[in-house]
Amino acid sequence: MEYVNAPCAVPVSRPAGRVARRLRGLSVLPLLAGLLTSCGSSSSGPTTLNWYNFPDDSGALAAAASNCSRASGGRYRIVYNKLPRTADGQRQQLVRRLAAEDSALDILGLDVTWPAEFAEAKWILPWTGENRRRATEGTLEVPLQTATWKNTLYAVPYNTNTQLLWYRSDLVPRPPGTWAEMLSMASALAKQGKPHYVEIQGAQYEGLTVWFNTLVESAGGSILNQAATAPSLGPPAVQAATIMRDLAHSPGADPSLSNQMEDQNRLAMESGTAAFELNYPFVYPSMKANNPKLFPSFRWAAYPGVTPGRPSKPTIGGIDLAVGAYSHHPGLAFEAALCLRNRENQMSAAITGGLPPTLRALYSDQAFQKSYPFAPEVLTALENSSIRPKTPAYQNVSIAISHTLSPPSGIKPQSDINEIGGQINDALQSKGLVP
Repeated sequence: MEYVNAPCAVPVSRPAGRVARRLRGLSVLPLLAGLLTSCGSSSSGPTTLNWYNFPDDSGALAAAASNCSRASGGRYRIVYNKLPRTADGQRQQLVRRLAAEDSALDILGLDVTWPAEFAEAKWILPWTGENRRRATEGTLEVPLQTATWKNTLYAVPYNTNTQLLWYRSDLVPRPPGTWAEMLSMASALAKQGKPHYVEIQGAQYEGLTVWFNTLVESAGGSILNQAATAPSLGPPAVQAATIMRDLAHSPGADPSLSNQMEDQNRLAMESGTAAFELNYPFVYPSMKANNPKLFPSFRWAAYPGVTPGRPSKPTIGGIDLAVGAYSHHPGLAFEAALCLRNRENQMSAAITGGLPPTLRALYSDQAFQKSYPFAPEVLTALENSSIRPKTPAYQNVSIAISHTLSPPSGIKPQSDINEIGGQINDALQSKGLVP
C-alpha cells in the first residue's frame, strides 16, 4: 500500500506479476479516472480538507482556514469544523470517529494531553522529513514536548497557553513571589476589609489537575516517573496538596472555590471582589472591555512559586495539529497544517483570540508586544513551564487527581496522595475503565 498522487493521497494497492501484465490500457483508464474524480482532482475543483478544532468565537480560526485556502492556489480548500465546547466532548467525538476509521478527519486540533493516546492508537500520522523540519524550526521546546511520543513527532504546536498571576496594584504594592506570601497578603487585605480573594480553578475538572500539576512541578516533583511507567508523587505532591487545602481554609478562598473554572475566576476579578487571579491571558482584554475603571490597576507577574528562590513551573495548555491516519489527503493535510500555524495566523490568534503563539520569534515582534504587553512574562513562563503527564492513560490519571482532590477544603494531603498513587498505578496497568 502506498500513496499515489500526493495532492489526493489515495491509498492504492499496486498490481504485480501476471496480474499487472494482463491489465490493458482500456481497463486501467477508467480505474484511474474514477480514483482522480473521487479524491477531488482539478476537474472537480480544489480538494476539501476538513479541519476539526475547538469552537473559536474570535474568528481567528476561520480566518486562518480562509487564508490558507487562498494561499494554496486552488489546490485545496480548508473547511473549519467546530468541535464541542468542552474538552471531554471534543475528545469523545474525535475518538469515536477515528475508531470507526473516518476518512473525513484530515486535520485534527488536539488538546496537548491527547497526542500520546492518539499516536499509541495509530490514529494520527508521524511528522517526518521536511514536514518535521518545518514543524520544529523556530518552535518553542516545551510545546514540542506535548506533540512528541516515543521520540517521534506526531503533531505541530498550533498555539500554547500558560497561566500568569494577575493582581490589583491598588491593593498590593508588589506581586507575591510564593504561595505562602500570597495567602499572607490575602489575609492582611481581609482584615482591612478590602477585596482579598485568590481566584483559581477549584472545580472537579481538568483545571484542578492543572493546578495540582503546576504545584507538584514547582515543588521539584512530578506526577509520573520519567519513563511514565509508574507514579512518582512523593513529598512534592504532599506539599502541593497541602497548599491547595491551605487556600481553601484561608480568608483568601472564594466561597465558590469548589465550583469555579477559568471564566468564573475572570468574572470574580472583574466584579472587584478579588485581589489575585491565576489564569490565562484571555482575562486581559476581557478586563479592559468589561471594567475600564479597574483596568489601570490590573497587573500581571510570574505564577507564584512553592519554595522561595525556586521559579514556578506553570502547566501549559494549547492545541497541537495532527493529520488523521485515515485521511485520503495526508500530503495536503501536512502542508495545510503548517500553513494554519504560520506566523501570520499565530499572530492573529494571539491578538484576536488571546492564544499565545508557539513561534519564538513572535515574542520579539513589536506589533505583537504592543497588543500583548505581557509577552515577556509569557515567554519566560513558557520556557520554564511543565507539561501534564505524557501517557496514553492520561484521561484516567487526570480523573484520579481531580476526583480525589475535590473539594479542596476536604483534602487530606498524605492519605489523598497515597490514594491518587494507587489509582494512577491501576490506570497505567490498564485496570478499570477508560473514560
